[in-house]
Amino acid sequence: MRPRFVRRPLALAVVASLTLGGCAVGTSSEPGAVATTGATTAARDVADGSGVWDASRVHSIEIEVDEDAVAAMIETYQDSGEKEWLEATVTIDGEVFERAGIRLKGNSSLRGVSDDADPTDLPWLIRLDEFVDDRSIDGWRELVVRSNSSETALNEAVALDLLAEAGLASEHAVASSFSVNGTDARLRLVVQNLDEDWEAENFATDGLLYKAEAGGDWSWRGDDPDAYAGVFDQETGDDDLTPLIDFLDFLNNSSDGDFAAELPERLDVQAFARYLAFEEVVDNFDDIDGPGNNSYLRWDAESGAFTVVAWDHNLAFGGSPDGFGGAGGPGGLPGGDGERPERPEGMPTDMPEGGPGGMGGPGPTGGSNVLVERFTAVEEWADLVEQQKADLTEELYASGYAEDVLDQWVAVLTEQAGDLVDADTVEQEAGAIRASIEG
Repeated sequence: MRPRFVRRPLALAVVASLTLGGCAVGTSSEPGAVATTGATTAARDVADGSGVWDASRVHSIEIEVDEDAVAAMIETYQDSGEKEWLEATVTIDGEVFERAGIRLKGNSSLRGVSDDADPTDLPWLIRLDEFVDDRSIDGWRELVVRSNSSETALNEAVALDLLAEAGLASEHAVASSFSVNGTDARLRLVVQNLDEDWEAENFATDGLLYKAEAGGDWSWRGDDPDAYAGVFDQETGDDDLTPLIDFLDFLNNSSDGDFAAELPERLDVQAFARYLAFEEVVDNFDDIDGPGNNSYLRWDAESGAFTVVAWDHNLAFGGSPDGFGGAGGPGGLPGGDGERPERPEGMPTDMPEGGPGGMGGPGPTGGSNVLVERFTAVEEWADLVEQQKADLTEELYASGYAEDVLDQWVAVLTEQAGDLVDADTVEQEAGAIRASIEG
């Protein structure tokens, strides 16, 4: 019998902060006190995935693409960092899409990509309507084939389910049997791309979604939108960087007093504190102030406020770029202590841009973030993060919820993916996650 993935109702405290639209500025009875409530973002409670996002089954994705075109695309990426779209035939769960689009997806995950790279092992963005309009599967146009240093990608799969349970915007994720040009299939995790369809599912109001690029930072570079090319990409809505530029100006140039007083009107501080707490609880150092600069900013058109959207959890639960295994495991890092782990040996704090002799493409600089630094420097907000860590540890771990989610993913892989990964590997990698959960 297939396991059924069920998300419990959101905690009432999270609903109060995350599911209300508009802007309600928090107040305090003490003069000069810093507000810990304020603008909220209209996040939706998202149901379990269905169809192509049904996580209770292993899906099939087969790609047929010209090998010479792939080689030329890799060469272009090595030389310039540009990710070109290719035409391909993509078959998903038996449904064939001729002239679909595929391109490389990722930054640090493409570090050192070589001319002889096996396309079946590369990270991909699939866009079904890139070359032919009005095409989707079960209403979805884009899928991301993720990279992971583990064989099962259980750490990211579990982290994404816990992110949703925490009341924060997440992505549906499914296990897949993935192959390119008839090669032996690999077990790959496939997740939603953060596009217009994803935004409509996760937020009840209009807005704009910006992605922080791995080679950029959150500095203010003046009012010229062109100055932010390669720093932030706008993913949804009509082109308009004005809200983002205004926010970066405030983050970088406001006085400490103005920052503490005005940030709750500009950012969902409750959601951000919960985000920071979550990343520590799941032991993911590659987040908003990690080496990959992994985050999105969403501007809510009704409240005029931002919320930080999490992205990239393939190093959750102590994973490292060299492998995953938890404490004592191959390439893994000890996890589960609620503290941000040290950067793995061999991963520099300042990664150079790629090209020949480099990383094979632009690399992240990461390591700090002005929003994180200024937010946690305010005592009330630092305390809020600590409280959220305690709450999430109770809600996700002590309650048994995380172990239930892990057990469900393990059952899917052991019962349906035995031809892709052996049961001992599944149990070993699941054991590392359990060690983190149990602390």
